[in-house]
Amino acid sequence: MKADFKHILYGGDYNPNQWPEAVWKEDMELFDKARINSATVNVFSWAKLQPSEERYDFEELDKVIEMLGKNHKDIVLATSTAAMPAWMFRKYPEVARTDYAGRHHKFGQRQNACPNSPVYQRYAAKLAQKLAKRYGHLDSVVCWHINNEYSGECYCENCEKAFRVWLRKKYGTLKALNEAWNTEFWGHTLYDWEEIVLPNALGEGLEWCSGTAFAGISIDYARFNSDSMLENFKMERNAIRSVDQKTPVTTNLMGTFKQLDYFKWAKEMDVVSWDNYPSYDTPVSLTAMQHDLMRGLKQQPFMLMEQTPSQQNWQPYNSLKKPGQMRAQSYQAIAHGADTIQFFQLRRSVGGCEKFHGAVIAHAGTDNTRVFREVTQLGTELEELGDQILGTANPADVGILFDWDNYWALEFTSGPHKDLKYVDQIHRHYKFFYEKNIAVDMIPRDADFSKYKLIVAPVLYMVHQGVKEALEAFVKNGGVLVTGFMSGIVGESDNVYLGGYPGPLRDLAGIWVEEIDALAPEQKNSVKFKDGTEFTSTMLCDLIHLEGAESMADYSSDFYAGTPAVTKNSYGKGTVYYLGTQPEDCAFTRMMDCIVKEAAVKSLVDERTSLEVTVRKTKENTFYFLINFSKEETVVPQCFAGMQNLLTGETVSRQEILKPFEVEIIKK
Repeated sequence: MKADFKHILYGGDYNPNQWPEAVWKEDMELFDKARINSATVNVFSWAKLQPSEERYDFEELDKVIEMLGKNHKDIVLATSTAAMPAWMFRKYPEVARTDYAGRHHKFGQRQNACPNSPVYQRYAAKLAQKLAKRYGHLDSVVCWHINNEYSGECYCENCEKAFRVWLRKKYGTLKALNEAWNTEFWGHTLYDWEEIVLPNALGEGLEWCSGTAFAGISIDYARFNSDSMLENFKMERNAIRSVDQKTPVTTNLMGTFKQLDYFKWAKEMDVVSWDNYPSYDTPVSLTAMQHDLMRGLKQQPFMLMEQTPSQQNWQPYNSLKKPGQMRAQSYQAIAHGADTIQFFQLRRSVGGCEKFHGAVIAHAGTDNTRVFREVTQLGTELEELGDQILGTANPADVGILFDWDNYWALEFTSGPHKDLKYVDQIHRHYKFFYEKNIAVDMIPRDADFSKYKLIVAPVLYMVHQGVKEALEAFVKNGGVLVTGFMSGIVGESDNVYLGGYPGPLRDLAGIWVEEIDALAPEQKNSVKFKDGTEFTSTMLCDLIHLEGAESMADYSSDFYAGTPAVTKNSYGKGTVYYLGTQPEDCAFTRMMDCIVKEAAVKSLVDERTSLEVTVRKTKENTFYFLINFSKEETVVPQCFAGMQNLLTGETVSRQEILKPFEVEIIKK
C-alpha cells in the first residue's frame, strides 16, 4: 500500500489564534521538545477569516502558516466551515438548523448549519477555494481537513424541499414511493410530492417506541441526511481541487457514529481520518473494532486525527488516562492501521466548554508535567521508527459485515426488543476474535467476499439486492458464513420479505423461522448441545424449523423446548451457521471456536495470551504489535523470544514480562 505521508504525523489541533503571539514562540520550542512534527490549524476560524459578508482577513493565518513552515511543521489545514460567523445568522437566519422538535435555532454551538442552505453552501465553498488559492501550493500543507466532525440533522423547509427532490430521483413516481413506504398503513397514501413532510416529532415521530411510525420514511431521511452532508463535503473538496489537485483531502469521522454512512463517504475521501475518544469504561475491544472499521472504509491506512493525551471534557466521568495508557492507546491505533497520531489539542484552552479537555501543554504552560513527558516519549519513539510502518497492510481471513442501512433499519423498527442494538451485536462477535488475536476486516455489503475464509453477518436485518447472491456464491465456493436472529427480515424499504424468515437467506441457512420470542431482561431460556451441555440464552429466541440444516443445540425450556436454537447447513462447498438466540458468553465462545476451526482461521500467535497481538505487513516484513491492556503483568509469548523489540532495540527474552500498558513492536 502507498503511504499518504513521508513520516508518521505527530501533532494535533493547534489554535494559536486563541493566544497572544508571544505564546507562539513558546509553543514552537515545546513542540520541538516533544518531537511534534505537525499541527492541524484553522478548524474554527471562519469568524476571524471573514469578519463580515464582503471582507476577508488572512493576516493572522498567514503568520501562523509562515511560523509553522519556518519551524518545519507539517500542516493539516482545515477549512473552518464547521462553525459559522454570527453575521451570517443575523443576515440569513435560514442558515440555522431546525431540530427534531421543530425549533429553529439561533447563533451558537457548532455544526449548526442547515446542510441544504444555499447561503451556507455558497460561502463555505468560497472560503475553501480562497484558502486553497492562498495556501494550497505550499509544501508544508500536507493534508486538507474539511469542516469538522460532520453530524446532526435538520428539519427545516429547505431540507423538506430537498428531501422531495431526493425522493423523486430515487423513486421516480409517487406509486413507487407509496409502495416502498407501505403508505396504505394508517391511510397515509400520498397523491402529491408536496404532501411529503420530514419525519420529526411533529409528523411521524412516536414517543412510545422507536421514534417513527413509518420506518421506511425515516430510513430514507437518514440516507438523505447523510447524502446532504456528503454533498457539502464534496462541494468543499471540489472547490479545493479546482486549485490544488495533489494534496490529500479528508474530514474527521467518529467510528460507529450512526448518522452518516461512512462507507459511502469514504469513496469521496483521499484518506480516512477519525477521532477516538473512549470513555473510562469503554471495552478495549470496542476501540479496536472502531479502528478496524475506519481502516475497512477504504481498506487502507487511516489518520488518527484526534485523541486526548489525558482526559475528555464532555463525558459524564472524565477520568485521567493512567500513566502509559495514552501511549498504549496510540500504538493500538497504529497497530490497527493508523499512519498518524494526533491530539486534540496541543495547548489547553483558557475558556469555553473545552477548557478542561486535555492537551499536550496544560494550563500551567510548562513541560514539567506527566502528560508532556509521556507525549515526548511517544514522539521520540515514533521519530525513531521513521517510515518503516507507513502504508503497511493488516491482512485478515475474517470479514465482519457492517452496514449503515442495517444500523438505521434495525433501530428504527418497532420491536421486537428495545435492548437490541446494532453496534452491540457487531461488537459481541468482534470481541470473540479480538480475544483470540484473530485479525478481522470490517467490511461493507458490497465487499469482495472471496478474500475471506469466514464472514460474520450478525443481525443482517435488511438484505439489499445482490447481497443474497454474493453470500451464496461465497458459501458455494467453500466459505463459512455466520448469521443469526433478526436476519433476512426486510428489503431496503423496511418491508418484510414474505414467505417466512429469514427471507432471501432461507435456502442458504436451510431453516424457516416461524416466530421470534422476545425475552425481557429478567427472563432466560435454556439451550442444550447434543452432548448434553446446557447453557442459558437471552434477548431473542427464534422458533426454527429445519429445511436441510442440522441442529447443533436445542431449546430445553418454554413451549418450544426441543426445537432448534443453533443450526448448521451445508451449502455447496461451504457452511452456514445460524444462531437463533443470544447464548451466554461461554456457550458463544464454544460455538465460535468450532466455527473458526472449520473455517481454518488461525490466531496470530499459537499461544494463548491476554496481550493484544496485531500485525501489519509488507511483502518483506511483518510487524507484530504486543500491547498489555490487562491489569496484570503478562508473559510475552515464547514465539517472540530472540527477536528484536523495535522500541528499545533489545532482544526479547524468554519469560519476558509486559506490565500494564506496556508495548512491544517486533519486526520479523
